[in-house]
Amino acid sequence: MAEEEKKDENSEEEEKEEKSSGGGNNIVLILIVVLLVLVLAVIGIGAYVMLSGDDQENPETVKQEKVEKKTRRKSDDLTVGPMYPLDKFTVNLLSENGRRFLVAKINLEEDSEELTPELDKKTPLIRDIIISILSSKTVEEITTPKGKEKLKEEIVNQINKYLEDGEIANVYFTEFVIQ
Repeated sequence: MAEEEKKDENSEEEEKEEKSSGGGNNIVLILIVVLLVLVLAVIGIGAYVMLSGDDQENPETVKQEKVEKKTRRKSDDLTVGPMYPLDKFTVNLLSENGRRFLVAKINLEEDSEELTPELDKKTPLIRDIIISILSSKTVEEITTPKGKEKLKEEIVNQINKYLEDGEIANVYFTEFVIQ
């Protein structure tokens, strides 16, 4: 009988230990969940800040760009001016190993028909300008849509410096292959 009482006391002590250790496990589990939620919140906030930080522009820069766009005639999508097609361009792109190249077919949109004779005379100069611009670019600079738009603007601005009878309104890539 004494042995049975000892067993009962031992089992009661074990139950008390299980209950007390179970409470400790619950606290540890709650702490782990809270820490996990905090870590995820910090990661989410960091990602938001990193991704949204690139879109902010200096207000002065935005104003200058708007002024430049107003002064230069830009063709709208519905009315396209006369086109001046250029032969295909094949240029090496700027890279460490020199094995990347671009094949591009370009059409220049003229602001008026009066510009065509001048473009005919200055075709070698225009091709040289375009080749110089294209070969100074890396693959990363021209693979994105924004990169292509910047490239078009640069080509238009550089060519228009040498024209007297009119301006190039836009540049269209009818073929654009990077190898």
